[in-house]
Amino acid sequence: MKKVILLLTVLSLSLSSCVSKKKFSLLESKQKDTQDLLNTATVKLNVCLTEAQALEEQRKDLINQLDYLKKNNSDLINSSKELTVLTTKGATNLEKSLESLKEKDLKINRLQDALTKKDSVTLALVTSLKKEVGLNDPDININVEKGVVFISIADNLLFKSGSFEVSSGAKNVLAKVAKVINSKPDFECMIEGHTDNVPFKNNILLDNWDLSVKRSTAIVRVLQNDLGVDPKQLIPAGRSSYVPLVENDSPSNRSKNRRTKIIILPKIDQFYEMIEKEMKNMSKE
Repeated sequence: MKKVILLLTVLSLSLSSCVSKKKFSLLESKQKDTQDLLNTATVKLNVCLTEAQALEEQRKDLINQLDYLKKNNSDLINSSKELTVLTTKGATNLEKSLESLKEKDLKINRLQDALTKKDSVTLALVTSLKKEVGLNDPDININVEKGVVFISIADNLLFKSGSFEVSSGAKNVLAKVAKVINSKPDFECMIEGHTDNVPFKNNILLDNWDLSVKRSTAIVRVLQNDLGVDPKQLIPAGRSSYVPLVENDSPSNRSKNRRTKIIILPKIDQFYEMIEKEMKNMSKE
């Protein structure tokens, strides 16, 4: 055993001596990049797990409510069987009450099914969009906000400070967005411009409202004219500084609030088609 360990040590030292310092530095750099990607993926995974836990708690609450209503319904039915004398009018009223409870029970079951389908659809849509642009794309953030899927892009990737002219380097980012939109021809996409709260005005722009709207329409024109997106899918909108991500109390936070958000608005039939498609893909895998 000692001989084997000694031999492995000698071989390791020999191999190490064969690797040049330049190659070793390159390997170290690649290892660091890989670790950074792993850290980013871990953070995003934790966010997804938190959201999944919240959805699971909501589902459990609905199940508890459903069980409670079912028990009340069962108790009422059992009580009705124990009654020996009922007037015709009283029996009719009781029957109507029981029928009403059954209808409410059915509505609750349908609501529970709808919530389950909605969660599945949202997950399927996010997964589909992330596949289009890459799961760890540094330029584009795909997320779910209040049940709506959106793509958020920092404005420093698209515009110069105080300008609504799309920068030359922005097309690489917008090409990824166009790829997503073009892959969903029946969806609508609202392009929202957001600014910080620093007042802005020049000879062309009146205020931050004007700047946010002109930035969103500038993005729409690039998507339509240069990247082949159907204009029927595009809805430009400006929100000025009134929907910030964080407080506008530092340069760093103001930079986060200056952004362009693209909201994906699928129709309900596309939701169900997407579920079927994702289920087929999962069965193939």
